[in-house]
Amino acid sequence: MKLGVIGYGSRIRHMINEIIKLDPSCHVAGIIDPREDVQFSGGQPIPVFSSINEMVEAIHPDGLLIGTRCSLHTSYALEAIPTGIPLYLEKPVSTTMEDWDRLRLCNERYTPEVVVSHPLRLTSIVQLAKQIVDSGQIGTIEHVQAINNVPYGGVYYHSWYRDEAETGGLFLQKATHDFDYLNFVINQQPISISAMSSKQVFKGDKPAGLTCLACEENRTCAESTVGTPMQEDWRYCCFAKDTGNEDSGSALIRYENGMHASYSQNFFARRGAAARGARFLGYKGTVDFDFTTGLLRVHNHHTPRVDSYQFEGDDSHFGGDAKLAANFLSIMRGQSESVSTLTDGLLSAFMCLKAKQSAETETFQKLDIRNWQEV
Repeated sequence: MKLGVIGYGSRIRHMINEIIKLDPSCHVAGIIDPREDVQFSGGQPIPVFSSINEMVEAIHPDGLLIGTRCSLHTSYALEAIPTGIPLYLEKPVSTTMEDWDRLRLCNERYTPEVVVSHPLRLTSIVQLAKQIVDSGQIGTIEHVQAINNVPYGGVYYHSWYRDEAETGGLFLQKATHDFDYLNFVINQQPISISAMSSKQVFKGDKPAGLTCLACEENRTCAESTVGTPMQEDWRYCCFAKDTGNEDSGSALIRYENGMHASYSQNFFARRGAAARGARFLGYKGTVDFDFTTGLLRVHNHHTPRVDSYQFEGDDSHFGGDAKLAANFLSIMRGQSESVSTLTDGLLSAFMCLKAKQSAETETFQKLDIRNWQEV
């Protein structure tokens, strides 16, 4: 099957490789990308096009994949969805409320077959957590605590991700994944959100545009990338005046049954301080897991027993990417529906946009998804 790719960067190439592992007959038949180095794959030239319509008319792809920088996700999705061709869309689906509203209207008009890149909901560890929650073993979920201490946070200050006009901020970059899997496990509708963010570490008075290579402190700075494999891509000083993005953020989410969840993310934790996971508390018991250790535990509240499950071998978003690839491949074959829909992606992005708005205005924000047209 033929793949048409918009934004032929490292992330989407990885997903294409996951698809080809499952079906070697799949291949990139056309791309839209301004860079000259993307015109070859496996030594073979790939046709380059200037628009999705031009590409569709020329190669008749079986699937489209959007992997551009974040600020362009919506505009290309709006061009791709009316074609009716299955679409793989990187997260976040939108970086501004204006783009989000345009994409929401498009979703309502076309009800497209879209797979949004939210792999955490498909990981073995989250699937087991949901199975346990749905079984009623721990009772109904009455409280949730979630955390994401990112050990590779430098990417959001050294590379192009430091530009908030491109990323929309770090709720959209990271919490979009976590909000999605929390919604999936809880299976309740969020109705309001309140958030705070701060920038305490990655700030400073170094000159705008300064690179690590040009900095006189590049041999003593703990964040220097000089001499590392990421030296070229992670080139900019993260203590310069033009370094964007908050370096920690937290949110409180109220769900429709009255319970609430807390979520906190951090971008300067390192090494063993890394953690990503959640704790789901019911009256009968608690389920907690950590992606970084692969450990899930079920704490029985009224009997002296803890059930532990250890997951091994899940890489690449803890195994979720391979399952997203399998789902998209199945959709292109006309065999199944999306397990990570555009509606799911819109909800997660909406929560992140409202969390950002809450942090900026110090207000609670409503999440009335049943009346999105009124937001």
